[in-house]
Amino acid sequence: MYRRLHEAIIQSPPINGFDVFKESKDQNFFESQESVMALCTHLQELIRTIEDLDENQLKNEFFKLLQISLWGNKCDLSLSGGGSSSQKTNIMNSLEDLKQFILVNDMEHLWSLLSKCKKARENMSVDRVYIVLDNSGFELVTDLVLADFLLSSKLATEIHFHGKMIPWFVSDTTIHDLNWVIKQMKFCNHKWMSKCGANWENYIKVGRWVYHDHIFWTLPHEYSAMPLVAPDLYAELQKACLILFKGDLNYRKLTGDRKWDFTVPFHQALCGFHPAPLCSIRTLKAEIQVGLQPGQGEQLTALDPHWLTSGKYGVFQFDGPL
Repeated sequence: MYRRLHEAIIQSPPINGFDVFKESKDQNFFESQESVMALCTHLQELIRTIEDLDENQLKNEFFKLLQISLWGNKCDLSLSGGGSSSQKTNIMNSLEDLKQFILVNDMEHLWSLLSKCKKARENMSVDRVYIVLDNSGFELVTDLVLADFLLSSKLATEIHFHGKMIPWFVSDTTIHDLNWVIKQMKFCNHKWMSKCGANWENYIKVGRWVYHDHIFWTLPHEYSAMPLVAPDLYAELQKACLILFKGDLNYRKLTGDRKWDFTVPFHQALCGFHPAPLCSIRTLKAEIQVGLQPGQGEQLTALDPHWLTSGKYGVFQFDGPL
């Protein structure tokens, strides 16, 4: 459907750059302003004192921004029928209460991997973190804040974003969405939002943030087919020290959209897709989940019949050597 929409539009020269979902995506961003302001204020205060943080404090801040990125994934217009899915409250105030809803929590693995890369880094070497994006609007801002922190903390030297080539699943991020959000931030009359926007624009200008898109992300293949279908993309992903896959559709394609048993290991469900260490950051909105403890899925079903699709629960699910 999304490809047909795009094909119809590109064959109509007056509107061949038109995104039929742009208004909804923009509205999501504007309705989330209070949360965006709070998040940008927190980030700028953090950056100002980041050199003074000990390792444990730095880890705690990393975990906090990871969780914000996770819960930002609830803002999905493809599930709300285009209705409001914005973040209207300061999510940072809710993180402690939300921890109980994280079903698989591999954040320690992410910290261990990135801090090890940081310590082993030599003077001119590059450590890239790739973020395969999901939704524009508030979720994109949470991803950009996390990306900024990764550079500022020296946990990575470059961030590479992967988005969609065409408007996709209503709110998925394209290059136009990324540029639009950064521009809105830069020219906002809020001091710290504007500072973030200016910094992010500069990261792109100097090449510390790089945006990629590839037709494979909008094809129907599961990701285990990538080495055959898109070997150039697979080779690109192999350059990462860590790949973060945001959202539900990425999870479905990582696991082949199969009806796995809840206890099947994540590594097995990836069906040989191992370009680099990777982590799924996802709130559950589809009837697929692996890597749970024995009995955990059944307990959740008894407690909440809609736990797989409500977006109430989330995972940080890691695969790779440590």
